[in-house]
Amino acid sequence: MTNHDPIPARLAALKTTPTPDLKQQWRDLFDSEPPPFNRRYLESRLAYRIQELAYGGLKPETIRRLERLGEELDGGDRKNSRLRADTMPIAGTRLIREWHGVEHVVTVTADGFEWQGRPYKSLSAIARAITGTRWNGWVFFGLKNRRART
Repeated sequence: MTNHDPIPARLAALKTTPTPDLKQQWRDLFDSEPPPFNRRYLESRLAYRIQELAYGGLKPETIRRLERLGEELDGGDRKNSRLRADTMPIAGTRLIREWHGVEHVVTVTADGFEWQGRPYKSLSAIARAITGTRWNGWVFFGLKNRRART
């Protein structure tokens, strides 16, 4: 006796479902208007929601643990939660930049950066202190190419 699970078929069908139909499914499953994001986003969120409703969502203790981990990562600051974790150098990393023959060493800390024994929240503030002009700190220290599109 086989118990056929229709969920995998529903998930596979999302790939070929016309976008207006995906948006209608969103309205049905989320009771809200679909966001103005691309098709891949709609497909992935719909797939998750279909499985969540069929098999159950995350356990409450898992949700609490994820929230605690998020708080540890960004301190509960919503602005920090939007930063990609892989863009910030690891605490303890030393950034070295020569400017007008003087070598400047910045240490990445858990809270930001340290230069000449003083804490700073941003690399841009350090770059400005070094040069006397406004700089994108990430570009100044070579962590981001000013011409790159990210």
